[in-house]
Amino acid sequence: MKIGIIGLGLIGGSLGLALKKLNYKIVGFDSNQKHLAAALKYGLIHEQTDDIKLLLNECEIILLATPVKAIEHLVISLLSASRPDQVIIDCGSTKRSICETADQSPHRDRFVAAHPIAGTEYSGPAAAITDLFEGQKMILCDIENSNKRSALIAKSLFTDLGMEIIYMPSGEHDIHLAYVSHLSHVSSFALSLTALEIEKNNEHILNLSGSGFASTVRLAKSNPVTWKSIFLSNKENLLVAVKEYQNQLAGIQKALENEDSEELIKLMSRASEIKKILK
Repeated sequence: MKIGIIGLGLIGGSLGLALKKLNYKIVGFDSNQKHLAAALKYGLIHEQTDDIKLLLNECEIILLATPVKAIEHLVISLLSASRPDQVIIDCGSTKRSICETADQSPHRDRFVAAHPIAGTEYSGPAAAITDLFEGQKMILCDIENSNKRSALIAKSLFTDLGMEIIYMPSGEHDIHLAYVSHLSHVSSFALSLTALEIEKNNEHILNLSGSGFASTVRLAKSNPVTWKSIFLSNKENLLVAVKEYQNQLAGIQKALENEDSEELIKLMSRASEIKKILK
């Protein structure tokens, strides 16, 4: 069986590597010609094409691993040109806007909305990892709008990759991901910007920062284009999270200004309760 992958960065490239191990024939497309050539060079795909129509004609399964806004633009045209025996699966980090777009197609049932909870701070074909998805979670959204065959193919494909399947409404997905994923990136970008703004000596950042700073700022190395798309696609939910984050920072700031040791201990003790959840 041939699988087409549109978007050959970290997620698309890692899917290519993993699916090749399962003996699928992989055809890759990327609008960036350098990424396309690199994907072939690194063995992420078997074949490359610069024609999405050709990929659609040849493949039974099409995986979309582009930035979210690009997925929104692609999904309708792909569904319109698709055959009844094909399934189109997106791997975007937000789901509601993508699902609402797909819902406009008379062939909506050939589409499966998916989000792999996997990744690193690196991007591009060179960042691809064969076992990126093994042991990770895959969220399938609004699965009731996919036909039984499409849903089964998606579930089987990701289960074969060693992933745990979770089902969730797209709107609920975006709310929770804003809190536990997207806000983490906002926080990391903000910490990096703060350090670069107030610590003018790059050598001090390099030589004096410990593992705490490195782990907290790690996500700031992520691809800005990818995360711009995610942030804007989930703006409403993310703004709720950012405002609460600002409230918590204000509470810590106030306790510091007042030298309120009791309040500082109270805030940090409450925060440390996260260890009961993330062990």
